[in-house]
Amino acid sequence: MGATRTPQYPELADTPALVTNLLDQVDQLLTSQNIEQPLVIGVHTGGAWLAKVVASHLQVPFGELDITFYRDDFSKNGLHPIVRPSSLPFNINDRHLLLVDDVLMSGRTVRAAMNELFDFGRPASIKLITLCSVNQRELPIQADACALTLDLAPGQYLQLQGPEVLQLSIIEHANHE
Repeated sequence: MGATRTPQYPELADTPALVTNLLDQVDQLLTSQNIEQPLVIGVHTGGAWLAKVVASHLQVPFGELDITFYRDDFSKNGLHPIVRPSSLPFNINDRHLLLVDDVLMSGRTVRAAMNELFDFGRPASIKLITLCSVNQRELPIQADACALTLDLAPGQYLQLQGPEVLQLSIIEHANHE
C-alpha cells in the first residue's frame, strides 16, 4: 500500500558524488573505446535528467525516449500509461549512442529503450550508462558505466528524484509479495 524511505545505504546520501563518479567512468569508457562525439539519449524520466548532465559534461547533443509503448509488463504491473513523445533531434544512424537510465534493475526498461531506438535507425553502437545497478536482473543486460551496485531486499526499489537536485532513495513497498 504505502511506501517508506530507508536510510540503510549510506552511499546513497551523496548522489552528487555518485554522478561525478559516473562522469569519470563515462570519460574512461569513451577513451578506451575511441568514441568521439557520441549522442546522449536518456530514458524518461530519471534517465533523461541524468542524460542532460552527461550531455552537458561531454558537450554533445541530448535526446529523450519515452518507452511506454515498448514495455512488456503492462499486465503484470497494471500500468496505466501517460505517454509523452520521444525527442531525438538528430539522426542516430551509424552514430555511437550513450543510452542513459537512472537505475538498472530487471533490464526490461533498457530492452524497451533499445527496441524504440531501432525504430529510429541503426546506431553504430549503444553503451549503457546507469547511476545505479540493482542485482535483480531478469534479462542479460549490464551497464557499461555504473556508479553504484546494490543488492536490495524483495519489495525495495530505487527512485531518483529531481530534476534540479538529483537524489537517490530506496523505497519499500509495505505490501510487496
